[in-house]
Amino acid sequence: MRINTYLINLDGSNERLRTASSQLDSRNIKFIRVPAYDGRGIDPLTITQYNEPKALVYMGRKLNGGEIGCYFSHFNCAQRFLDSDADYAVVLEDDMQLNVDAFEIISKALSWLEANKLNWHLMNIGAPNQKIFSPIQTFSNHTLVHAHYFPMSAIGLIWSRAGALDFIENGKEIFAPVDNYYRYWLINNNKGLSIYPPLLTHGGTQSDIDNGKVKRNTTGRHWLYGAIKQKRLWTDKFKAIANKLKKPLANL
Repeated sequence: MRINTYLINLDGSNERLRTASSQLDSRNIKFIRVPAYDGRGIDPLTITQYNEPKALVYMGRKLNGGEIGCYFSHFNCAQRFLDSDADYAVVLEDDMQLNVDAFEIISKALSWLEANKLNWHLMNIGAPNQKIFSPIQTFSNHTLVHAHYFPMSAIGLIWSRAGALDFIENGKEIFAPVDNYYRYWLINNNKGLSIYPPLLTHGGTQSDIDNGKVKRNTTGRHWLYGAIKQKRLWTDKFKAIANKLKKPLANL
């Protein structure tokens, strides 16, 4: 079983790189630095992959350049993984704090999934909360769950090859921030996993590649933003509940 680890880091964010590298080096984890796409100064309408009318319908607002840059950064990691001969990919954002036993749990979980031949696409290892899920297996006080309502966090993820291929083929059009897209996609195919408690936490500072955490809440909104958001949330929750009531993950 070969696992590639990718670290998303913006050029010039040297302190973040040093901190993240130190954590990985201390665990003897080799990693590939992936330069983040800096979208902070771009006009989203110049990006051909961006579908603003669809973003207004689905999100109820426009996306900003930082969000598009974050999407491209994660898309790039998935493509690099597919271009390699690795079986799985761990994708980390540089503002993360790893648990001491994070990679030990990752290895156990992936070995168990291989042995049981479950058909999954993406695993979230950094989400602080879980909603609408089914427990699958426990490893040293961390539980692998079938995440019917995929958590809204992209700081730590694990890809299967099937999942990365599906994302690359079907995620080219950008109409939502990457974590919103993951939820949209994985609620519809019910192939998302998560580990709780998480194997890493957020460092607590604002992302270098997505500067829209504040501005996104006040600019570019559709006049029906509130209604659109509630429709999206409740539609997703009803789909997730329906998925939970179905049979569990199918075998490969």
